[in-house]
Amino acid sequence: MQRGHRLSRSRDFDAVYRHGRSVSTRYLVLYWFERENDDENGPRLGVAVPKKVGGSVVRNKMKRRLREAWMRQSPTPRNDYVLVVREGLPEAVESRGFDWLEERIGEVLQKAQA
Repeated sequence: MQRGHRLSRSRDFDAVYRHGRSVSTRYLVLYWFERENDDENGPRLGVAVPKKVGGSVVRNKMKRRLREAWMRQSPTPRNDYVLVVREGLPEAVESRGFDWLEERIGEVLQKAQA
């Protein structure tokens, strides 16, 4: 995932949390917010993995896997997204596989579009 397609600043995360909408599933929470200025092409994603999920190695591995699975989806181009991981996701991905993670991301995106 290119850097231009990531949320990195705290104020961008805050804008999505405060002004956006959200949906949740057992393992993921998705917040989204439509950008007003559409200077950039494509959606931007921020990933939040709390310390409850695991140590830094586990959290960073989850972020990499989520970004990879996210790139295979086709979310709305003008939106900013924040994907928050809930406890238990790393263990579930280890036991069920990467394809299962892609399905979970598709599921949360589908709920967001409904």
